[in-house]
This record gives sequence, C-alpha cells and structure tokens, in this order.
Amino acid sequence: MTEIIERITGSDAGETAPAPDELAPYAAPLPVPPVLRPGGADVLRETEIALRPAWIRLHPQLPPTLMWGYDGQVPGPTIEVRRGQRVRIAWTNRIPEGGEYPVTSVQVPLRTDGRPQASTEPGREGVEPDKDVAALPAWTVTHLHGAQTGGGNDGWADNAVGSGDAQLSEYPNDHQAVQWWYHDHAMNITRWNVHTGLYGTYLVRDDEEDALGLPCGEREIPLLLADRNLDTDEDGRLNGRLLHKTVVVQQQNPETGKPVSIPFTGPYTTVNGRIWPYAEVTAGWYRFRLVNASNARIFELVLVDEDGDPVPGVLHQIGSDGGLLPRPVPVDFDAALPTLTAAPAERFDLLADFRGLEGRRLRLVNKGRNQAPGVPDPAGDVRYPAVMEFRVGCAGEPDTFELPEVLSGSFRRLTHDVPHGHRLIVLTPPATKGAGGHPEIWEMTEVTDPASVQLPADGVIQLTGADGTTKTYRRTSRTFNDALGFTIAEGSYEQWSFLNLAPIVHPMHIHLADFQLLGRDAYDVSGFDPATGGTVEPIAYDAATRLPLAPNELGYKDVFRVPGGQVLRVMGRFDGAYGRFMYHCHLLEHEDMGMMRPFVVMPEEAMAFDHGAAHGGHGSGHTG
Repeated sequence: MTEIIERITGSDAGETAPAPDELAPYAAPLPVPPVLRPGGADVLRETEIALRPAWIRLHPQLPPTLMWGYDGQVPGPTIEVRRGQRVRIAWTNRIPEGGEYPVTSVQVPLRTDGRPQASTEPGREGVEPDKDVAALPAWTVTHLHGAQTGGGNDGWADNAVGSGDAQLSEYPNDHQAVQWWYHDHAMNITRWNVHTGLYGTYLVRDDEEDALGLPCGEREIPLLLADRNLDTDEDGRLNGRLLHKTVVVQQQNPETGKPVSIPFTGPYTTVNGRIWPYAEVTAGWYRFRLVNASNARIFELVLVDEDGDPVPGVLHQIGSDGGLLPRPVPVDFDAALPTLTAAPAERFDLLADFRGLEGRRLRLVNKGRNQAPGVPDPAGDVRYPAVMEFRVGCAGEPDTFELPEVLSGSFRRLTHDVPHGHRLIVLTPPATKGAGGHPEIWEMTEVTDPASVQLPADGVIQLTGADGTTKTYRRTSRTFNDALGFTIAEGSYEQWSFLNLAPIVHPMHIHLADFQLLGRDAYDVSGFDPATGGTVEPIAYDAATRLPLAPNELGYKDVFRVPGGQVLRVMGRFDGAYGRFMYHCHLLEHEDMGMMRPFVVMPEEAMAFDHGAAHGGHGSGHTG
C-alpha cells in the first residue's frame, strides 16, 4: 500500500467558513495511512510510536482541526507484521503537558417538539462546554483490540500514562492472518480520547492468506470509519472544532443527582480522517479492510450508484474480526442482507469487483431507519448519509484474480460438544434500580436452592429456557470495581450467553479470545421489572421467533451485536496468554460509564490454590 497524495484545494485564508449544509461531499481524495513494518532482530522487533498533537484538514472547506494522532497522524499508521513475528512497541506520550484538549463536550436538552434531536446537527445550541472535559490532561493507554497478548501488554484501562511517559507492550502475533486495530482505552475518558483521533489499524499476515493471491499493494486499502460532530462560530458557521454533543434524556437522576445522556452519534462521517472522501480506483478487484472506529454509531452501509439505486454483486465479505471466513459472503443488499451492518469495533475484510464499471461513480452510504439508501433521514439519526465515493477508471491490464470458493482450509466450526464452561451475563435497562440511569453488566450465578429466595428480589432473575425448565440466577456483580467474578483456566473453552433486557443494541467485546457465535434466541423480557431490579415473571424463551445467524457472522469474532430481547450464545478458547483482562460494551460512552468487567486467565494448575472465585464449568450460568 502506498499513500494517496492529497490534492486539497481548501479555501484561502480569510474566506468565510461554510455553513453546515454547504460542505460538499466527495471533495477530497481518500488518504491512505502509511504502512509501518517494525524492523530489528529476527526474534524481537522493537519500535516507538509517539502520540502527538496534529492539525488535520477534515474537509477542504474547513480550517484545520486540532486532533491527537499516533505518530501525529489520524488515523495512525497501518502496522503490518507476519504471523509469529514478535513486536515490542513503546507507545510514547509526546503530547505536551498543559496543552489544549482537542474536544469540546456538551450535553443538550431532549427535544420533544417533533424535530430531530440536536445531536444530528453541528454546534453547541448555546450550551456552555463541559469545563471538566476541557481540563483533561493527555492521559492515555493503547489497547491492541483483538490481540492475544499478556494482560500486562493489553492496555489495562487504569494503567494510562501521562505526558512524557511510555507504555511498553509486547505482541507475539501468533495468530492467523487478521485485521486488529489499536485505540485509546483510558479509564473513564475513552470516549473523548478516541474522539481526538487515537486509533489505527494493525494487520497480521500468514502463508494461508498469501496463497489466496488476494488484491494487495495499492489495491488493498484500510477504511477506518468514524462519525464526528463539529462546533460552529457565533454566526452558525463551522469552525472545525471537534464537538462531542450528546442528548440529555434525564436532567437529574434521583440516585446520582447527575444528568443522564445517550451515547454520541454525529452527523459527519469520516473515512481515514476525512469527511466524505473519494477514492480513484481502476476497473478491477480491490481489498478494503473496514473498521468502524466510531464511539457508538452502528452503520447500515449500502453501495449505490449516482441515482441512489443499490448496486449488487460488487462487494464480497471474506473476513471478520478474527480473520478469514470459511467462504466468501456476497453483500448483495437483497432481502437476505439489505445492508452491511457495522457496529463499533467490528471489522470487515471486503473484496470489491469494479470490473465492467469503468466511468461510473459508486457511493457507500449510511442508510437511516426511515428512508431509502442515500436519502437524508434526520429523524433516523442520519442527517448526511454520505460515507465515500468510488470513481472507477479504466482497467488497464486485465485483472485475472478469481474469487475463491473456499477461503480458509484451517477454519474449524466450534460446537456445543466441546468441553466448556458457561457464563451468563445480563445487560440491563438504564432505569434499573441502583443503576444511576446507565445500563449495566450483571454477572450471574445459578441459585441451587430457588425455594430459599423470596421473589421478586433485587438482582434475582428467573429464566425459562427452550426445554421449559425455569432456573433462578443471582447477581454477583454489576460494576467494574465489584469483586473479581471470572477466573478462567488458560486453554479452556467457554460459552458466554449475553441476555439483553433493554431495547438498545450492545456490541459486546471480550479481550484476548476469539469467539464463534453459536446462536441467537428470542426471549420475552417483559417479566423484568426495572423498579424492582429483578423479574416478577420468568423471562421466557420465545419458540415462535427464529433468529438465524447471518452468513457473515459465522467466522471468528471478538465483537458481537446483542439486540434487545435476545440471548446471544458465543464460544471461544482463552489461550495464548495469562493475566487480567476486560470485557465490555463497545459503545464507548457505556464503557466509560462502567459497563465493563474484569476477568483473569491463569494456568489451570494454579487455580487449585485460588481463593474462592467462580470458575464456571458446565452448568455454571447455564442457559442451554
């Protein structure tokens, strides 16, 4: 991959800043981050990546925006390694102490007059910025998302470093070919630190991937999507300043006395740090390594032509979070897969076949809930549907690449027959008793003597499974700082079942391990009473509703979308490292609000001397 030279012809100094609706789509070329291949000894390769302030032109019509970037770039460089090539990176904080924090943060009132919420618009609505956010120091820690590495290298959220200090992390990279990505993970402030621009992508190569002969070099391009909002000046014109604007849904929570807001989504989509760029491509095959690096936006992506009509047959997904899929999955935007749904932190390895499309312009757009692809839908939180444009030029030499029928001969499907432990994790509504207006993660354990529990009770949930058996579970933790609940033997398999009691979709991420989705089950969750904090009637399996897994969910993943009223069952192996790790919702606002829990992986032999932590095992937290 080589960097596409930007040809930005921005406004001359002194010209009037644009009004929000005056930004032209597809006005600047797509930048491609430079590739960093760590050098050094054959056994261990060492490199430093410095976090620095940077002035970034998000759009040719905008003034430069103050951001933070890895090596002073947004996104950071694409790190590329071979499987088994051990790398040690010094993530060095070179952001000057006392410097300006790049993000303005406000919470605006909920609109009840039928207008779209103010979060779909730029500007602060006259609200004063949050002084506590403005006063934040450059306190950061980097997590290589998806990597199998020891807990001391994983980017523990509390172990962030200040200006002038370095975080030294070592990555074995003993993993099948994959796209990981790196981003800030500092406790309590991840949502703002990532917003500044602290993210980038990381590629592991191996021989199996090489043998496929996939498009490479200039025809392999990372696409890091991130939605953003911008502040305005006193005349209502865009000033380029990053704006984290959220909507307050409760002015004062009775438990905390603080306002409660919903996660950030912004009107402008950036790709590789530019708003609505274009890419000049030839009429051949391309490989796009797509990451949703947004705080909380779930994209519903569709490829359309200049008339807004979907273009089937161009995109094929060949990989997901954990590497290659078993077989290619066509992204045809038909009844089976009407959009490519991308939740925060999910990755998509895509092949695009532009053959026969010379001279055409294809557009990747974000579809709102209420409108056709490419049509603005402010009520559906998509004021500007544009994402990027592909301008297809002449083919030149014929492209002889052929899409393989089978991608990975090493892939093996996990089944329930593998000896494994069980965990039940419950995702609660924000209004739940004791939650302070925020959703929570509850770890549950089965009550062996249900008759001993007087129902309904706070933290007690009854669940009726597919076999008609009702089981009773008690909450053992609900906040990040509650006692450690999960201690797992290295090398063991576990099934984790996520039960979502709220209507919002939670993209759940588990550090260290790769998982496969076993199935989705519908449940009637109306028996849960938030005011009680438990069930007044058992939550019952809904046999009438079938929820088949999507074809592109059948590979290895580390981020799983859990819609409301569902139990999502995933299975994975916790191997390759020891230490203390985390799992959490990857809506960054939820993560910062405490929707995150620790777990420990240790040698099985050492667990014989553990001090009473819940180790799981078949039947512990079992949901079938």
